Amino acid sequence: MEEHGFEVLYPKVVLFDMDGVLYDSMPNHSIAWQESMAKCGITMTADDAYATEGARGVDTIRQMVRLQQHRDISEEEAQKMYDLKSQLFHQLPEPPIMPGILSLMDKIQEGGIQIGVVTGSGQRPLFQRILRDFGAYVDEAHITTAYDVKRGKPYPDPYLMGLQKAGNMEPWQAVVIENAPLGVRAGHAAKIFTIAVNTGPLPDEELLGAGANLIFPNMQELCDNWFKNIIPSL
Repeated sequence: MEEHGFEVLYPKVVLFDMDGVLYDSMPNHSIAWQESMAKCGITMTADDAYATEGARGVDTIRQMVRLQQHRDISEEEAQKMYDLKSQLFHQLPEPPIMPGILSLMDKIQEGGIQIGVVTGSGQRPLFQRILRDFGAYVDEAHITTAYDVKRGKPYPDPYLMGLQKAGNMEPWQAVVIENAPLGVRAGHAAKIFTIAVNTGPLPDEELLGAGANLIFPNMQELCDNWFKNIIPSL
């Protein structure tokens, strides 16, 4: 509140990231990124996959090509490379729903708070899976994807769009739940109270340094503390 000059924090919407938050999907993404980029002459490590998590896929590819091949490619060329990554991802076993996420959404919904999803993904089958698995909590109109913004995370644009889709909410009326530094930076840049859940291999310091207001080691612990400590403190 002091940092952003808000007089109050009054959450009316919770905006969830997708990968590593709704689904334990980052191991699959890491494999698909490494294999697809190798086919395109780009070296991408598991650490690279986690460090760029949350950004639009085409933005990640254009950055990797610029760094390694010293050339700029169009969004169309990057999209073709991203399509290959998506194809490899969907050949892997379907990642499980993150433990604790459904119970957390139950609590949020029971508290009269909206739920939205804000992802940097451009994979349409994943959006359909969100509706299949979380349709009791979120509808298509409240899902923000790579197609909704020109600038992805770490820019604030995706979360600002999430606020707009929630009914033109203000930043002080929202909470962001993220697991990756780029996503945390995006939530912080949008001036939204941002909770990090460290479901990956990165040290807590990277998430706190990106601007996380709170951090939890897993989704279940966040769920257990939702009414006990988080909502009362806001």
